[in-house]
Formats: sequence, structure tokens, C-alpha cells
Amino acid sequence: MKNVIILLFISFVFSAFQVEAQGPKEITLEDIWTNYTFYAKSVPGFNFLKDGKHYTRLEGGAIKQYDLVSGEFVKDIYTQEGMNSYTFSADERKVLIKTDSEQIYRRSSKAVYAVLDLASGEKTPVYSDNLISNAQFSPNGKKVAFVYDNDLFYKNMETGEVEQFTNDGEFNKIINGMADWVYEEEFGFTRAFEWNSDGTRIAYLKFDESAVKEFTMTGFNQGLYPDYYTFKYPKVGEKNSIVTVHVHDLVEKKTFDINLKKNIEYIPRIKWASSPRDLIVFTMNRHQNELELLKIDTKARNTSSLLFEESKWYIDIHDNMTFVNDGKQFLWTSEKDGYNHIYLHDISGKQVAQLTKGKFDVTKFYGYDKSRDRVYFQAARKTPMDREIYSVRLNGKKIKVVADKKGTNGAQFSSTFDYYVLSHSDVNTPSSYVVNSIDGKPLRSIVDNAKVKKLMNEYGVTSIEFMEVPTDDNVKLNAYIMKPNNFDPSKKYPVFMYVYGGPGSQTVTNSWKGQNYWWFQKLVSEDYIVVSVDNRGTGARGEAFKKMTYKELGKYEIADQINAAKYLGTLDYVDSERIGMFGWSYGGYMSSLAITKGADVFKAAIAVAPVTNWKWYDTIYTERYMRTDGENPAGYADNSPVNFANLLKGKYLLVHGNSDDNVHFQHSAEMANALISANKQFDTYFYPNRNHGIYGDNARIHLYTKMHNFVLENL
Repeated sequence: MKNVIILLFISFVFSAFQVEAQGPKEITLEDIWTNYTFYAKSVPGFNFLKDGKHYTRLEGGAIKQYDLVSGEFVKDIYTQEGMNSYTFSADERKVLIKTDSEQIYRRSSKAVYAVLDLASGEKTPVYSDNLISNAQFSPNGKKVAFVYDNDLFYKNMETGEVEQFTNDGEFNKIINGMADWVYEEEFGFTRAFEWNSDGTRIAYLKFDESAVKEFTMTGFNQGLYPDYYTFKYPKVGEKNSIVTVHVHDLVEKKTFDINLKKNIEYIPRIKWASSPRDLIVFTMNRHQNELELLKIDTKARNTSSLLFEESKWYIDIHDNMTFVNDGKQFLWTSEKDGYNHIYLHDISGKQVAQLTKGKFDVTKFYGYDKSRDRVYFQAARKTPMDREIYSVRLNGKKIKVVADKKGTNGAQFSSTFDYYVLSHSDVNTPSSYVVNSIDGKPLRSIVDNAKVKKLMNEYGVTSIEFMEVPTDDNVKLNAYIMKPNNFDPSKKYPVFMYVYGGPGSQTVTNSWKGQNYWWFQKLVSEDYIVVSVDNRGTGARGEAFKKMTYKELGKYEIADQINAAKYLGTLDYVDSERIGMFGWSYGGYMSSLAITKGADVFKAAIAVAPVTNWKWYDTIYTERYMRTDGENPAGYADNSPVNFANLLKGKYLLVHGNSDDNVHFQHSAEMANALISANKQFDTYFYPNRNHGIYGDNARIHLYTKMHNFVLENL
């Protein structure tokens, strides 16, 4: 027996030695983009029930109820194959079921909806089998409003009666109760109607896009002729939809118009106050540097100004307006003191208190717990790269730390604020999700991503390190760097830079980096150094830092990236002749500038779905930062890659999906034309029928195979 034990011990030691000798496993692109071997689990948004102790989740076509604290399964509420999503009525007696969903644009869809009565088990279609959009319960759950063929309807679920209260909806002309393309993309919403608090009125936006010019995309689906899709897309300086506000009174069965001030270009939000008669309308001028909240008394039909803000740059729209103290006051976030902070106003608009102060940005507003008198929020209070969670009283006193572990902390609070699910990650640790009591006591782990952590060890990943990169103007830029595990400071390594760089964005955060992390690890294992730098114009460093790129998008950003590359080139271990860049969307714009304006610094660049001239992009986004081409010709001319194609020296890979409704294929087509005109060689990949994300039917593995080979061959 003793000999057997000795033999087993020798066998174990030999096996361990073999594993050590073999070294870490090799990361493959198939692991990343086909098998999703390294995919870290996340916890989707919780559908908390009113009791604050339970939540529901859609799993395998079933709405399942769980106990939040114990995690134990309670019951199946309803099961239906093909269910896409569901919404409870306010009293949780009914459920709005969504099936057969068809995507329209990034946020919009149409689907079949039905209402399930939980007591009787009866399920009633909202509008037969018609595909409708944005179905929503009234506050008492007895009615459902929705959009069909660009018109607004509501159904009385008790009587079955359907009322259509707009009649002029028409494709590519009039849209009632639903955002047009540019509002959806740039103001971030699609449902453009709202119930008031007692369900007697519906306020809605009407988009008259008759004068908006059209854009056509070509689809290739093995037919004899291509398919064409034409939609309204307002490019810089062109006409937007004319947007108006209307209110339908369900009791009187009448619709009336809301008369607003002149010179209003945008209405990015409508929101009912606590009072069922008071409607808040957000209005902006075309430059988006003036924001006024108008309070409309929909019974007396009078209008007053609730709040007015202006900026020498621009104002970002948000949803952080929460009514408190029985509607007598509201919470609001603003950058008016140079950083994004939380304010309390009374219903007349007068500022009552500034709840947060200091040289840091509030990055998320979670809500107000009346019973404890605590306002919960996330902030980059310690560094722009970290996120902590705090609470503060409504009067701005007694700020408390809720979670401040080094890295990125996020929270989802239960409906009663008795519990919250804390998410945490850092740049070298995938996300974990833990249920906590409101006093911060951990109760149970939901997801720890232990499998991913094990894979990180098995595949021998390198740690990401943070560093600072100086600019010519003595500004310190945040950056991260990934070096090979067998890093030899006496060697010269090529550098592959990853960039996004757009207004308010960040790539350099102390948080888990997702799938690109594994591609970068593969490159690092092949003796590349990977670096990402947050240029001027990025977020969590105050308003002045973010908005300094105003009217000159690309100028400071690419200057910073070029300077960063030059700085890296001075490091003893960097081969200054082998520096490349990769970016997608705004990042593709940046990498296109890098290989042209930075032609003497960058050897290779990959641009996926890039903007190549701002005059071809949409009104709301572009004019917010650049004004129009007519107002700012130098800003456009001096910072558009198509104008610098003749400077290209290195290797350039240009990639685009030809069904990209956001950044049109036109951008890459015109960039290609400019390069051809300048007699510059370049590589290009195009993806038929793919949108801005370029995915589906092996598109991702196909793209990343090309990009990986491009790096190996050219850098």
C-alpha cells in the first residue's frame, strides 16, 4: 500500500510538471468569436416586484419568480414559447407579453402583444396578430396604448374596445407616438407617448418628416435584383422632422395641441409631473446649447418655464428627473458648475439644494428612497477610472459610501430600497454580482465568473497596467498597457493601440473589458504590446475636459493619440517604427486620421465603420459638437479623413457593413474614392446586409480573422 501511495504521488508530481512544461493554452479566434469560450456571465436588469423581496426573469420562454435574498426559485408565473419580453401592470395583476418581435433600428421594434390576467389565466391579444410598437399599460392596467402604422391607439382591456386617436400616420411622412430615426439614435428613445398619473390623458410627439431627405440602403439576398430600403435620415445642415406636442383626453375623447414657444428645434423628452394635469416638455434650440423645461397645465392650457440652462458648448440630454415630496420638488442632474452633479428644485423651478459638490462627475443616478431620506448615485469621485456608489440626504448632507472597492461598482436597487445587487469588476477581474442588504451586508453571490478566472490562469493572461501619457500641453492622459508575460525590457516590441475617443466616452476604466480583451491577450501572447489612451474630450474629468473639442472634433483627439504614439516610441522597449491603431465607429474615424495625419508615426491602421466626413453624418449628433458645415467650414475640412487621403503612407484596412443605417457605407465609399484619386493602396472588407455592429452568420469571426492577420502581416 505504501508503494502504491508513493507511485501515485510521483504520478501527480510528473503530471503537474507536464502541465507546467506545456505552458499556458493558446487563445484562438474561434474560442473568442465562435465558441465564446471566455464569455463572462452578466446579470441582466432585475424585474423587481413591488414587495422588494422578489424578482422575475425570462428564462427559456418562462417568466420565473425568485426570492432575492435566498435565490430560491418560487414559481413559474407564465410560460410561452417565443416570448421576447414582458411587463407587469402597476398592480402586478396583469402581464403584457411580447412575441414575434422584429427589429427596426437600434432600439425600435414591432411585435405581437397580449395581456395576461394572472388571476383568471386568460390571455387577450392587444391588437389581434398585428405587429405593433411600444405597447404600454395605463397606470391602472386597464388599458394599453400602442403604435400601429405610425398612428396611436389604445385598447380598453375590460371591454375590448379599441380607439384610434390619430389618423394621419404615413410611412416616411408622419409618425405619431414614436421617434424618427435620428431622435431614436441620438436622443436614445423610441416610445414618444406618455400616460399621465391617473390614466386620463396621453401626451405624445408627432414627427412630420415630409421634408426630411431620404437615404437608401441596398440589400443582397440572392434574388435576381437587390432589395432597397429607403428611410428618412437628416444629414448635417438639412431639415429635421417638425416635432409637435399633443395631448389626447380619454374622458372627453378629444385631442388638443400644445402651443410652444417659437425657435424650438428639438423636443428630446416629454414627462408628466406627479400631478395628472402637468406635463413637462424638454425643448432645445438647434445648436443644443439651450435647454428649457416647460411646464404645461393641460387643463388650464397655460405654459410656464420650469428650468432653463445654457452652455457655451452644448448640453447633454438625460433622464435624471425624479419628482419627490408628493411632486412639490424634483431631483435633477446638471453640469452647470463644471461637473455633473445632483440638484433639488421646487416645482416652480427654484433651486433648493445642490446635493453633490466637488471636482468629480456623478456618473449614474439610481433614485430616491423616501423612507430613509437617501438619494443613491454612482460617481467617479476618486479617479476618472473608478466608480463608487454613494448616498446623500435630500438636503445634500451626510454623504455616505455604499460601495467603494477599487474598480467599478454598480448597483440595482430593489423597489423598496431594502436590498441592492452590487456588481464589481476591475481591469483584471471579470464582474461579480452579490445581493446586499441596504446596510451593505453581503447576503449571497449570484455570479462570480469563477470559470472565467480559471480560464485566465489556464491561458496565462497578462495583467493590464495603468499609466499616464503626457501631451504637448502638459495634460496627463489616462492609459492602459498590456505587455507580454515574458516581457523583456531589452527587446523592442510593436505597439497596437485601441481607440474610441468620442465625446464623453472612456476606454481606460478600471473595469472588465469584454471580448476584445481576449483578442488583445492573443496579440500580447504573440509579442505585441497593446495600449489604449483616453484623449481629451473623453469622460469623467469634468465638463471643460469633455467639451474642449467643441467645433473641432478630431483635432485634439488625434493630436493626443499621435503624441501618445510618439511618447510610446521613446520607451526603450517599444519599436517606434511598428506602431498601429484599431478603432470602430468613432474609433474608426480616429484610426483613419491616425494613418493619414499621423502617417509619419503609424505604420498600420484598421478602421471599422468609420465616419470619414462629418457632413455625411446626422444632424443631432454632429451639430451638437460641430454646428453645421456652413457655420464651421474649417472645423469640418480640417478634421475629416477624406481630405487627407493623400498623406497615407502605411497599411490601411477599411471595413464597413453596407446596411449600416447609422454610419452609412457612403463614408467608406467616399474614403475609398479619395484614396483611389490619390493613388494610394489600401485593403478593404465590406459586409453585405450587415449593420453598424457587423455580426451574424460568422461575420464576427470572419472580420477578426482578417484583422488579426492584417496586424501580423503589417505591424
